[in-house]
Amino acid sequence: MPDAMPDPMPDMTPDPPYGPARGPASGPAPAATALVVVGDALLDRDLVGRADRLAPDAPVPVLEDCEERLRPGGAALAAYVAALGGRAVTLVTALGDDPASERLRELLSPWVSVAALPLDGALSEKTRVLAGGRPVVRMDRGDGRAPSGSRGAVPEEVREAIASAPALLVSDYGRGTADAVRGLLAERAARVPLVWDPHPRGREPVPGTRLVTPTAAEARLFAGRLDDGGSGKPDGRTAGGARPARPAKSARPAKPSGEPDSLHTAARHARALADAWGAASVAITLGDRGALLSYGDHPLLVPAPARHSGDSCGAGDQFAASAAGLLADGALPETAVRGAVAAATGYVAAGGAGALAFPDRAAPRPSSAASDEDAERLVARVRAAGGTVVATGGCFDLLHAGHVGLLQAARRTGDCLVVCLNSDASVRRRKGPGRPINPLSDRVRVLRALECVDAVAVFDEDTPEELLKRLRPDVWVKGGDYALADLPEAELVEGWGGQAVLLPYLDGRSSSRIAERAAVSVARNGAR
Repeated sequence: MPDAMPDPMPDMTPDPPYGPARGPASGPAPAATALVVVGDALLDRDLVGRADRLAPDAPVPVLEDCEERLRPGGAALAAYVAALGGRAVTLVTALGDDPASERLRELLSPWVSVAALPLDGALSEKTRVLAGGRPVVRMDRGDGRAPSGSRGAVPEEVREAIASAPALLVSDYGRGTADAVRGLLAERAARVPLVWDPHPRGREPVPGTRLVTPTAAEARLFAGRLDDGGSGKPDGRTAGGARPARPAKSARPAKPSGEPDSLHTAARHARALADAWGAASVAITLGDRGALLSYGDHPLLVPAPARHSGDSCGAGDQFAASAAGLLADGALPETAVRGAVAAATGYVAAGGAGALAFPDRAAPRPSSAASDEDAERLVARVRAAGGTVVATGGCFDLLHAGHVGLLQAARRTGDCLVVCLNSDASVRRRKGPGRPINPLSDRVRVLRALECVDAVAVFDEDTPEELLKRLRPDVWVKGGDYALADLPEAELVEGWGGQAVLLPYLDGRSSSRIAERAAVSVARNGAR
């Protein structure tokens, strides 16, 4: 899944899962409402290496220098990215005493609190083998489920977590957790925002759900069941009432041949599902095209701000978690979907689930308007792939054609471009008390909207030298209105083998001159 945002709405985009954020150990940000995530947790594993040759005994790649990377999966991933976005999160899921369950508990601590249901069987594990960053094969094991019926007594801590939840996200991976607490969810949905991320074999959302977030393929499947006279519910139960094992969410049903993947079709499906399920709204995610939001009448298309070809594993979880968090904070569904599309786009751009890391067990730091860590992760990923990292810097107060031309040219010199941006305080020291004209959050947002900009990192000093020491770009770019002798960063960058370069700059373009012309115009003509 992936991203979005057009028109001038309030900027409610949550921090991406790669940037610094605070977790439960340090307390949530004051404006971030706590969230309870209910669903089926998985343990995800990537085996990452390089493949330069085929095995002599079979035409299969040989993976060398293999590294194992573990991370939360399923509902646990949704809970984790929500916590990294700056809020206190409780995960209601089924866990056991098996090694996979214990390892997952370690990964979630201290960011996510867990209220556990019992688990029948071993926790499901999903292992991907990647060569050169591309998946080669996936291996699944473990068929654990939350028990149902008389064996499914709900622990008191689970009841309390749901009953007191300020907002809820159901991340259904079809392993029984949502079914085990369905009655509790239905009661709470009448009082607080509830987002439901459905599974092809899971049950329909409870009535009163604020927002449902199927993919286009899932919506097609659910709507087809309605056309067959059903209610969008799964079939295929066994005689005992249990559902058969089902694929993980990444194994989406294929689109039927001959059916166009059109906005008209998505709008029709969204309207039908909202009516049948009694949901306030349905947002169908459309991959790198964004999402389509419907309240049952005229839909709203929320385009992705950019398209990225990176690892999209877990982007749907990021979308649902971001939407749930924004609804929890009081946003309307339209604003929440805009923010969720933008967050999912950023998630894919930064490397997706494969870029999540757990270097230590310290709680995350408080979030900021732009994430240096986000840029650092991008730099590490590009450098690991043998790419060239390019950086440039400036105030970018009133973005103009000279800026855009410079940024586009800089991006063409390498494989990613990081913009080192002066903070508001830094701009005031450099430009005077009347600057910046546009605050930091606006300047970050405009730069991130440019296709040629891959990341923005903010520095508070007069020069970006300390930030550059962390990023260590291969190329440092400035406009031709500078001279290399005037750049203190040039010697620094060359110290680690990098190169500072000047690029041609459009004459006569300057934020200061634009501001002066605007002031003269107002003085002559008056404000309108």
